[in-house]
Amino acid sequence: MRYYFLLFVLLIFSCKTEQDKKTVNSVSSAQETVEESEDFETLGDLLGPLFADVQLAHIFPDSKTFVDCMAKRPYSEIKLAYEQKKNQTNFDLKTFVLDNFELPDMISSDFKTDTSKSAEEHVISLWPVLKRVLDAKNEGSTLIPLPQPYIVPGGRFREIYYWDSYFTMLGLAESGEFELIDDMLENFAHLIETVGHIPNGNRTYYITRSQPPFFSQMVALLAEKQGDSVYTKYREALRKEYDFWMDGKHAVNTPVFHCVATSYGIMNRYFDRGVSPREESYREDYNQVQKVSGGEKMYSDLRSGAESGWDYSSRWFADGRSIETIITTDIIPVDLNSLLYGLEAVLLRCYPEDKMFRKTLENSMIGRKKFLNEVCWNASDGIYEDFNWLKQKQTGEPSLAMTFPLFFNMASQQQADNIAEYIENHFLKPGGVVTTLKNTGEQWDAPNGWAPLQWMTIIGLENYGHEELANIIAQRWVKLNEKVYANTGKFVEKYNVEDMTLNAGGGEYPVQDGFGWSNGVYLALKARTNKNK
Repeated sequence: MRYYFLLFVLLIFSCKTEQDKKTVNSVSSAQETVEESEDFETLGDLLGPLFADVQLAHIFPDSKTFVDCMAKRPYSEIKLAYEQKKNQTNFDLKTFVLDNFELPDMISSDFKTDTSKSAEEHVISLWPVLKRVLDAKNEGSTLIPLPQPYIVPGGRFREIYYWDSYFTMLGLAESGEFELIDDMLENFAHLIETVGHIPNGNRTYYITRSQPPFFSQMVALLAEKQGDSVYTKYREALRKEYDFWMDGKHAVNTPVFHCVATSYGIMNRYFDRGVSPREESYREDYNQVQKVSGGEKMYSDLRSGAESGWDYSSRWFADGRSIETIITTDIIPVDLNSLLYGLEAVLLRCYPEDKMFRKTLENSMIGRKKFLNEVCWNASDGIYEDFNWLKQKQTGEPSLAMTFPLFFNMASQQQADNIAEYIENHFLKPGGVVTTLKNTGEQWDAPNGWAPLQWMTIIGLENYGHEELANIIAQRWVKLNEKVYANTGKFVEKYNVEDMTLNAGGGEYPVQDGFGWSNGVYLALKARTNKNK
């Protein structure tokens, strides 16, 4: 018997942490979006004990491998066969899995680099390799089929990813691939309509969370080329996404989903609705929580850290050092609230005639801006910091999230000047800007630099007249990308910006090549640096 996605979400709602059980009366709008969705099942339900047994046995080096496998026969038959055979003396779990599932491909892993091509030519030649043209619905797959072509990051990332796609689109725009950008926007609108939001990626195991909401910036990017008709085309999808993030906006004393009530109005946090190990990182989450007896709250914080895109970083750790102290859901992040300010600004363009909605948006924008500039502003260091709503104080963890208010023009000139000085003195490294100032072994900390954060920093600085520093960062990042390409023939997911002779590290998996957002940001920055010569 199949378990439909509605039952899955209702189960999640019933298993909330004690904090969120107090606010279950606010789930109605979330349930409405679920009723519009297609039927999705979790592998835990479909495969029963087999799923956890495979993941915990560490049959594959990467936990994501199994959840991306294609079942060779109905899940119900595989589940029954496992129950019948698992206690036999000659039973081998890995053999059973390989007999019943097809292993997924690594995207672009067999691509042969033409070393005679420049880095720019190489990236452009990768677009067809990273492009998925037609998704077929398959009952034995976790893939959520999309109606239009799209670009995947590459490597283990075989599906579209939400916030990655904006930075990939920057390169597609430089390549003149505007039809493909529109195709990807249509896919995201389709997900909003059918699922109720844009999931982390188009896999059923990502359904309980989203990612940093860049959809509005994707729409704005295409509108720069094709005009305001793009805003009209996607305005309903944009409004529905806003409703998803603001579900729980009537929260008062206790946060509800993504919403936290403050004296400045509703602010937002990252919040995954699941309270169990992530299916694609089941072993890692399970072992981590068991190690410290973390319970459902820790599962929620791990999942919500994944929704942030910064999985993982000292930003989310209570002690600023160890994932064992992760408290993502206790934090009101600077970047998320800047992005929602940007979404509200785009919605104002989309709905010139709706006076009541516009007033709601304008009031929210005023509140967000004041919150960031008063509550999240660290006057002594001259930077924005995330805010712990539970402790009612800043987290004390400097990160490049401080550049997001500059990207969305939310800061004063003096604030921007202070941030520019702080970045130059602390974050600027030989290969670009580092993500945080701590080396914890996590991939979203030092010494790593990431393409999306280079872009947000550079544009944010340019918005306030700091072109020289922005250009230095851009030149160093481009040089690093080209150096790694010359040595390896690859563009990779992340880079070591402190020591350009070393590879980036940290995280739950090896450094991936491909790589969508690195390709996109490289092309966009290469064009800018060429223009500034």
